Amino acid sequence: MSDWQRVAPLAEFPVGSRRVVDVDGARVAVFHLPEGLYAIEDVCTHDGGELASGALDGCEIVCPRHGARFDLRTGAVTAPPAYEGVAVLPVRVQDDWVEVRDPRWDE
Repeated sequence: MSDWQRVAPLAEFPVGSRRVVDVDGARVAVFHLPEGLYAIEDVCTHDGGELASGALDGCEIVCPRHGARFDLRTGAVTAPPAYEGVAVLPVRVQDDWVEVRDPRWDE
């Protein structure tokens, strides 16, 4: 059994798109940006709301509820009201599929 979970065929996941998937019970938002593929846990650390529907500003996602910003590459907070970063998950393309992996599998 693979530790990687398929998200979508790369051909069906164009630059500028995003998808929310379940990875071991966690909502994960996967983004295909011009800079690359990124995956974060879809939970704002400020109030627990979802992030995936927020506006993108370069490699940052803006929380649609209160405007906190997170860097999709690192998960770091770039603007309050959040002060704790979001979890980032590994992303890869394997056999023309976009895949993500839960880093807890490394523990």
